Amino acid sequence: MRAVRCIEGKPTVVDVEPSVGEGVRVKVASAGICGSDLHLMKMGLPLTFGHEIAGTLPDGTPVAVEPLAPCGECAPCLDGQYQRCAIGPTIVFGVGRDGGMAEEVLTPARSLSLLPAGVAASDGCLVEPLAVAVHGVRRGGIRPTDRVAVIGGGTIGQMALVVSQAVGASVDLTARHDRQREAAQRLGAGEVRDGGYDVVIEAAGTSSALTEAVNRCRSGGTVVLLGSYWDGTIEMPGLSVTMKEITLVPATMYNRVGPSRDIDVAATILGARPELPDAVITHRFPLDAGAEAFAVAADRSAGAIKVVLEP
Repeated sequence: MRAVRCIEGKPTVVDVEPSVGEGVRVKVASAGICGSDLHLMKMGLPLTFGHEIAGTLPDGTPVAVEPLAPCGECAPCLDGQYQRCAIGPTIVFGVGRDGGMAEEVLTPARSLSLLPAGVAASDGCLVEPLAVAVHGVRRGGIRPTDRVAVIGGGTIGQMALVVSQAVGASVDLTARHDRQREAAQRLGAGEVRDGGYDVVIEAAGTSSALTEAVNRCRSGGTVVLLGSYWDGTIEMPGLSVTMKEITLVPATMYNRVGPSRDIDVAATILGARPELPDAVITHRFPLDAGAEAFAVAADRSAGAIKVVLEP
């Protein structure tokens, strides 16, 4: 089958053998290119890329994939915090096992999430980034009475906007690029104004965004660290954080609280917001155009938000 892998540091579509082992085979309908994929490509990982995945089961049932394969036996897994599995980052599809930028993906049955009626599998890849936002919004303790600001208008920022709205909060968003601002306006975001926000979601993953988040947060408020800091370290406005007694809340991936999985909540929210795919999916490419798709995804100034491969 055809799949996107890293060959000599570049995204390349190659022929590979289908994965073998236990699990369910999902015929991939959509695979989103995440900002982390752009960073991981530089690392030369030898596996099939892609963790934002949706498709159909052999019987035609449309599903999204929670792209984790934790052990299920360590203390975090047993507590529902399987994103912290003792195995480490290799539990992630596209990092430690073949991902979804391929014609099909082999996934544990527990990783499947049924798509709501009316949600096409071609849009279902948005469930995964929505789940990231569900997890961050929950960890941030956002309430209907909160004023929320989102710093960053990429996919994760747009998802944080929608999930915070689903809670009932009033949400403003600031973004660098025109296309990002247009998407946020279509989704009902206000413009970020002066400080005093109860919760600020930092969704850009930069030192400047963290500084802005702290500056816009009220004293005693919360800043959710939803962006990924790929440089490994980040400058923090320590004096402001201390003097304002701001609570910093990191969030990564998604998990389960009791019977409720973030991935399933995300699928429900996508079903309730049918305008979301058109607002944030800016480009679609066939699988064989993987190299071009990665190039477009890397150029945010040209208007890309979410770039999707459709095998």
